[in-house]
Amino acid sequence: MRMDKQTFLKTSGLQVKVLELWIEQEWLVPQQTASGVFFEEIDVARVRLIRELQSRIGANDAGIDVILHLMDQLHGMRRAMAELRRDMGGPQA
Repeated sequence: MRMDKQTFLKTSGLQVKVLELWIEQEWLVPQQTASGVFFEEIDVARVRLIRELQSRIGANDAGIDVILHLMDQLHGMRRAMAELRRDMGGPQA
């Protein structure tokens, strides 16, 4: 589901300043379109993950940067592998 900024703030429970900081840090990367900035459900899940890393694991900002970067790399590699399998006619994961 595509959400505008206000809907995303309500859904995620973030404060405006926190959202702006997380976008600046590139922890969240909303879609930029001609009609504005939009968020997806995956962004809400990412907010939950970041909060979990902060509260339950006690990760600091530098740690969260590293964790998110590694997770993004992992997901990128999984997509690349799925495309490669598809191109080779193999089973999809």
